[in-house]
Amino acid sequence: MAVLRPDVTLEHLRERQRGTLPDLLGVEVVSVESGALTGKLAVRPEVLAPNGFLHAATVVGLADTCCGYACIAHLPEGAKNFTTIELKSNHVGTARDGVIIARATAVHLGRSTQVWDAIVTNGDGKTIALFRCTQMILY
Repeated sequence: MAVLRPDVTLEHLRERQRGTLPDLLGVEVVSVESGALTGKLAVRPEVLAPNGFLHAATVVGLADTCCGYACIAHLPEGAKNFTTIELKSNHVGTARDGVIIARATAVHLGRSTQVWDAIVTNGDGKTIALFRCTQMILY
C-alpha cells in the first residue's frame, strides 16, 4: 500500500506546476496529507464559459490536478510517475465568482493503479461536481 511521501511538500507541488496548465488555470494546493489533498482555484472571467458560468473544463482541471498531485504524493516505492487512464465527472452545480475547492481522497492505492475521488465545492460549501479518476503507476 502506498503511503504519503515526505519529500512531496506543498512547495514541491507548487514548483512542479510552474508553466503548466494547472499554473495557467490558477490551481493552488492548500494541503496534502495521508490519503488526501486539497486545492482551490479563484473563479475569474478567463475560466468561465461564454454563458457566464464556470466552464466544466475548469472544474475538471482543478479536480484532476488535485487527484494527480495526490497520486504523486502517494506513489509506491520504486515508482517514477503516473498517467491518468480514466476520468469521469458529474456536474451538479456551478459558480460565477469566488473560489472553488477540490478535495481529493484515496479510494485505492495499489502498486499498478490508484483510484482517486474528488468533491468540488463552491465558496458556500455546496457540491458542484463529483469526480473520479484512475491512475496507472509508472516504473
